[in-house]
Amino acid sequence: MELIAKRPTAAGPADWFTGAVYIDQLVAAEAPARLRAGLVRFTPGARTHWHLHSLGQTLHIVAGIALVGTRDGTVIEAHPGDTVWTPPNEEHWHGAADDQFMAHLAMWEGDDVTWNEAVTDDAYGRPRTTR
Repeated sequence: MELIAKRPTAAGPADWFTGAVYIDQLVAAEAPARLRAGLVRFTPGARTHWHLHSLGQTLHIVAGIALVGTRDGTVIEAHPGDTVWTPPNEEHWHGAADDQFMAHLAMWEGDDVTWNEAVTDDAYGRPRTTR
């Protein structure tokens, strides 16, 4: 067993995000484990670029309103306590609604993430699906 020292909060890189995003890396397990987890905080309107995870990704919303979009034009609106699963190799983006901050726990396995282009304002602004 090991108590892992907290790492400093880092600004999200501009080639992965639009807007201001802050990341607290919680876990980057050593092999043979593959777990990666972070607490990610988005300013209003901030979002990831299009990306995919070869083994999928789980997002658990802890504050604010999250938007999660896919290439087919679907945009899911998720609230604190909601969990969103993106299957392996599904290209997607996630971010905050334009009027409030949002924080989520992001969990995935391994380092096989493919980052693509920024999400357009049109894709970000599509109608939202809720429960």
